[in-house]
Amino acid sequence: MTYTLLFVALLAFYVAWNLGANDVANAMGTSVGSKAVTLKQAIIIAGILEFTGAVLFGHEVTETLATKVANPALFAATPQIFVTGMVTVLISCGVWLQIATSRGLPVSSSHAVVGAIAGFSWVALGVGAIDWPSIGLITIGWILTPLISGAIAALFYSQIKHWILDQPNQLVQLQEWIPWLSTALLGIFGVIVLPSLTQPLTNFVIELGFTIPAYDIPLLTGAIAAVGLTIISWRQLENLGEVKEKSLPQTQELSSIQNPKLGLSEVEVSKIQNPVERVFGRFQLLSACFVAFAHGSNDVGNAIAPLAAIVYINRTGSVPTDSITIPIWILILGAAGIVGGLAVWGKKVIATIGENIIALQPSSGFCAELATATTILIASRLGLPASTSHALVGGVVGIGLVQNIKSIKFQTLKGIAAAWLITIPVSALISAAIFSIARILFH
Repeated sequence: MTYTLLFVALLAFYVAWNLGANDVANAMGTSVGSKAVTLKQAIIIAGILEFTGAVLFGHEVTETLATKVANPALFAATPQIFVTGMVTVLISCGVWLQIATSRGLPVSSSHAVVGAIAGFSWVALGVGAIDWPSIGLITIGWILTPLISGAIAALFYSQIKHWILDQPNQLVQLQEWIPWLSTALLGIFGVIVLPSLTQPLTNFVIELGFTIPAYDIPLLTGAIAAVGLTIISWRQLENLGEVKEKSLPQTQELSSIQNPKLGLSEVEVSKIQNPVERVFGRFQLLSACFVAFAHGSNDVGNAIAPLAAIVYINRTGSVPTDSITIPIWILILGAAGIVGGLAVWGKKVIATIGENIIALQPSSGFCAELATATTILIASRLGLPASTSHALVGGVVGIGLVQNIKSIKFQTLKGIAAAWLITIPVSALISAAIFSIARILFH
């Protein structure tokens, strides 16, 4: 069993590696594509925040996946079959994510996990073991997620374009809008991140004898952060405005930013000169940090939940059907795999999202990330499974529709859509095949 655990740990690391190369990469793609950060900076930022989120808060999602997937109660009498199934899930997800990443295609790791579980469950217990309602919900989510995100991104960007970017005096308009942009950013991402971050402080206040509503401290923290971000952005805008007046006329600066046919070096120069896009770049960087932290705390479970379940079975001899404790070494293993995969293989998917759908500036990239977070929140409240990959692609396309439909590279979108469609059936087939072979060889 020791060798089995070592093998499964390596498989979990392999899946986490591919998860980092695909899911994390597409989450950072808009920031790199808009030149808000360089590729190296994105890898460092995402690496730190993904690792922190996975280690500090990844146990909750991992615990849920380890005890709820594949209906463990059906395997109570045959824990070894369950172990074999979890191993096939890891292999199937890792292989499919690697194939998609090698072609630069952003796919959903959650959908790959569901497909792999369905595949081995079908072979092990028959078609009745598959949770068909979950498959149906995922299909609905696959259709609705990019549509909703695209609509929200188009709404956000059209307002920013009308009230700020298309105005004769952008600096004055942006100064008036900064409080609202700060509130929107910290309000939307705060709902996702702040409850987890402030939970220790909430628990401490309760231990002191104070009875407070669950969301009071996150709301207070978010409000203080929004005011702070507004003041900092105002000061930055004032300083950048002074530099701009001394360096480049606004007409020349704006024409270089808005010309989609410019080369990379020219766009980078424009980014330096245009104070409006530089402020949006800071907002986009902050939103990318939130995305990375939330992703690390959530999706690491896709890679390490099967390992956690197998470790539990090894220790107790029974299949986990209720809550379990996730050892810290498993969380660190998953977090390290995510960071390594992002650093080594993440460039292709980053390029697809950030450069190969439409040309992005910080203002448009910020809107795409804000729309993605909003869509994930709405889906969570409605109980619909939503993929960050799907939402982000939809958001980028929504921006393209507002800018110019001819700027959208539909050939790239065809490849992405095809990868989305076949993720569940392909991962299910791979899992079913591997499980069938393993059952013949080892049982």
